[in-house]
Amino acid sequence: MTPEELDQIAEDERAEQGKYTERVNVCVAAGCLSCQSQSVKDALDQEVGSRGTKDRCQVKGVGCMGLCSEGPLVSTSNGILYKKVEAADSPAVLDSLAGEPVARLVCPTDVPFFQRQKKIVLENSGVIDPERIEDYIAANGYTALIKALTEMSQREVIDEVTKSGLRGRGGAGYPTGLKWSTVSKSVGAQKYVICNADEGDPGAFMDRSVLESDPHRVLEGMLIAGYAVGASEAYIYVRAEYPLAIKRLRNAIRQAERVGLLGSNICGTRFSFRVDLRLGAGAFVCGEETALIASVEGKRGTPRPRPPYPAMEGLFGKPTLINNVETYANIAPIIRNGGEWYAQVGTEKSKGTKVFALAGRVENTGLVEVPMGISLREMVFEIGGGIPEGRKFKAVQTGGPSGGCLPTDCLDMPVDYESLARAGSIMGSGGMIVMDESSCMVDVAKYFMDFCMTESCGKCIPCRVGTFQMRRILEAIGNMTATEQDLKLLEELCELLKHTSLCGLGQSAPNPVLSTLRSFAEEYRAHIQEHKCPAGVCGQPAGETL
Repeated sequence: MTPEELDQIAEDERAEQGKYTERVNVCVAAGCLSCQSQSVKDALDQEVGSRGTKDRCQVKGVGCMGLCSEGPLVSTSNGILYKKVEAADSPAVLDSLAGEPVARLVCPTDVPFFQRQKKIVLENSGVIDPERIEDYIAANGYTALIKALTEMSQREVIDEVTKSGLRGRGGAGYPTGLKWSTVSKSVGAQKYVICNADEGDPGAFMDRSVLESDPHRVLEGMLIAGYAVGASEAYIYVRAEYPLAIKRLRNAIRQAERVGLLGSNICGTRFSFRVDLRLGAGAFVCGEETALIASVEGKRGTPRPRPPYPAMEGLFGKPTLINNVETYANIAPIIRNGGEWYAQVGTEKSKGTKVFALAGRVENTGLVEVPMGISLREMVFEIGGGIPEGRKFKAVQTGGPSGGCLPTDCLDMPVDYESLARAGSIMGSGGMIVMDESSCMVDVAKYFMDFCMTESCGKCIPCRVGTFQMRRILEAIGNMTATEQDLKLLEELCELLKHTSLCGLGQSAPNPVLSTLRSFAEEYRAHIQEHKCPAGVCGQPAGETL
């Protein structure tokens, strides 16, 4: 594949697209597919065929449009977004292309949910067909790869990523440019690139949506990373519970190989690169990079002590670069537009945008991409549309089981790595769960501790035994049978796990407990001293009834 051939594919695809004067895009990501969006697309295709308008009206399956709670979503070429569309609505939707919108289906787009977003990672989601490489190329796809391979040295690529200020979007926020530079300098004839797509946080679906909506974007980011660090082989470690993402990734890899963007001597250069998939079996701990490496190698997925770090001794003992899906999805626009362009978005230390899965007790649930530094209040009450049924906001949980629950006092806090850490939480991969007054924070802490206990690999005693004991105490508090001594022991166990566990799972498992103890201490006291649950969620001691 030469630059000229890539340009020709883009030109041909745009010419093909230009033949259509009317377009209807149907979301075929997992959220809308679960609401029967495929039957909507099939009905639209059939209706267009029966009207004899296939030569001017295109019906296209596209990726996630964001507002998942209102699916199936359908957008039209005259700028209308429709929600909760059914197959029977197809004639009315097609009639609206040259007439009045279907009022009962219209989803307003002049609202903060859409207006407050800034899409970099998601710029193609809801626009291109994720199963056609030609559509991606027509949207400037793979131009960043061509630029990197033909116009830039490996060092220059890493410099642009460093200049951008991009930090790892998998949770820890480690500077991406620094990680790439370390792998690049590591000595070894064979190096590897790994994409961590083992998204396991409850309530998180960011990586899944990106893989389902724009898989070539992730491949392009991995290709650029491979060139920059001197790697020739790569693996995408993806959850087996994501069958649609897996299907589209496999399709994308085949298509990229077919046109010469994966394989040997890419773009006529000496750079060769191959990508393979590895399916995870649902172990949350395999999101930790050393456990992930062990799983890719065919071993049991358990963490190992560091150092040595994967950048120097990773997969099969070779230098290995590991980033997550969203990190790779940021690379192509950074190379296309320059690191300084990206660094203008966000805050001083947290550059760019972040994709969040907004879920829980909030009006607008779905996928959003916002600049770093936006406040929690804006996220919950403007973009999220506030709390349904007139209830009061209680807390928002960020960072999944490794994060914390932030109360009303934190609503005006900016969402960036440093601010969240100071508040006792983390950015995590991007899950954001909103809770209202009907949630009991003891019960919430127990839920996440139960998750961590179940997902512990059991390799180290602090995590294996500590999470079990913490879960036991939280259960006793919920049953109104705990004592003040139990609460003291709970706090001691939190510190023990935090400082002695082998990997990030055990080290961060106490976060939901610590954050709720700090911000909602009165709820713990009510359970222990007054034997009641203020939210009315938890049970009563044995022998008593509610």
